Amino acid sequence: MNAQIKAAIAAIDTEAWTTIEYTDAVFDEASGRWISRAEVAETPFIAFASGKESERVPGRLVVRRIPDFNAAANAAAGQGTLFDVWRFHAFFTTADPAILDTIAVDKTHRGHAIIEQVHADMKNSALAHLPSCSFAANSAWLVRAVMTFNLTRAAATLAGDELARATTATVRRKLINVAARTAFSARRITLHLPTHWPWESAWSRLFNRACGPPNAAAT
Repeated sequence: MNAQIKAAIAAIDTEAWTTIEYTDAVFDEASGRWISRAEVAETPFIAFASGKESERVPGRLVVRRIPDFNAAANAAAGQGTLFDVWRFHAFFTTADPAILDTIAVDKTHRGHAIIEQVHADMKNSALAHLPSCSFAANSAWLVRAVMTFNLTRAAATLAGDELARATTATVRRKLINVAARTAFSARRITLHLPTHWPWESAWSRLFNRACGPPNAAAT
């Protein structure tokens, strides 16, 4: 977001913005919120314009803007925004607009956000302990971290919509790290869960889908 990029964005006509709705909300780390609404537009742009004429690359500057929920906080911290209520994400492309229009090329570019969310999630958990001095240990830890991440995400999805989009830290806190007590009696295991636990329904759905519903004949 240098001066050249900001000037190009500011020159975009107000009528050029098209509202899009994300099929799957995208977690915005800056605001700590799930974003499901955005607007996109584009403008002609020449990359490396300050270089030699042979090095200049004409193309398209595609811009996505989302509501800036932290506008007041940013202003107080001396970090002004381009406009009052939006934050901008721009990228340059030479894709043929006849093949990928503004919305399509933005959707294609946004696909990288999925893996970036995974990276951020894992860096806040198992990957925070890397690296060690042993390459083999790093490799083994990474494999286990990925397996754990996938299993946690699968468990959250099975638990229902309440946690389907939660980060793995949230899933661990609400679904895995449960203050429960195990009791053994008559060759049966009874799990005593907390009373008035807000995540009882989600945990029960996960248990029933993973292990099957309780035997109707059991007492």
